[in-house]
Amino acid sequence: MLLGVNIDHIATLREARKINDPNPLDALGVCKLSGADQITIHLREDRRHIHDLDAKAIIEQSSLPVNLECSINSDIIDIVCKLKPFRATLVPENRDEVTTEGGLDLEKNFNKIDAVIEKLKANDIEVSLFIDPNEKSIELANMLDASWVELHTGSFANIYAMLYTNLKNTQHSIKELELNNIELKEKLDKSLEDIKIAANFAKNLDLKVAAGHGLNYQNVKLITPIKEICELNIGQSIVARSIFTGLSSAIIEMKELISK
Repeated sequence: MLLGVNIDHIATLREARKINDPNPLDALGVCKLSGADQITIHLREDRRHIHDLDAKAIIEQSSLPVNLECSINSDIIDIVCKLKPFRATLVPENRDEVTTEGGLDLEKNFNKIDAVIEKLKANDIEVSLFIDPNEKSIELANMLDASWVELHTGSFANIYAMLYTNLKNTQHSIKELELNNIELKEKLDKSLEDIKIAANFAKNLDLKVAAGHGLNYQNVKLITPIKEICELNIGQSIVARSIFTGLSSAIIEMKELISK
């Protein structure tokens, strides 16, 4: 299982002060030497973290493949075609969201996505679709002739976090905690099973399968046994851990977790 390190949140820290430090470009060598297999960045329409110049410099200077996440906005796609990353991962985007809230609606946007994929492929850019883990989305991704699907693990991660918080919460009675935890455990099992089924279904259609969103040092252990998933894209938890351990140690620790 490969590790794509998303370095967006290095730029998020820079944007907190609107200065030039820290520079996400400085992370490239550290990622390479620490065992990362790919650099992932998201060029959002509102440029809240990664800017156009960041994306250009990272793609030009990275010795690792660059996976550029982007919306299907025509202006953004034009920029992506000029930048020519190794892969473009098409994601939904909402200006008001804190982070990506779900997968692409392939049925609603089928024709537009079809045209975008055709344009990206004409520029020799591999295409991945960020989707919810269900068979309908995978069938549509296959019809669109995408090379990859990236399964959205946000729901799984949120349920895991709620369960963990419940286990630590001492404000409720033991009986209340037990009932809440049984319900959350069932939801977690269902969410994990959905990811497993989706990954297997996609692999059987000869789609390459990645996964990401909300994965961290605690919950990733439940995803790594899914052999059909060949790549994880993880960012926020690695950058957050790096504040205390350094970026190299944070990447090495995550790489070890997903390699076991």
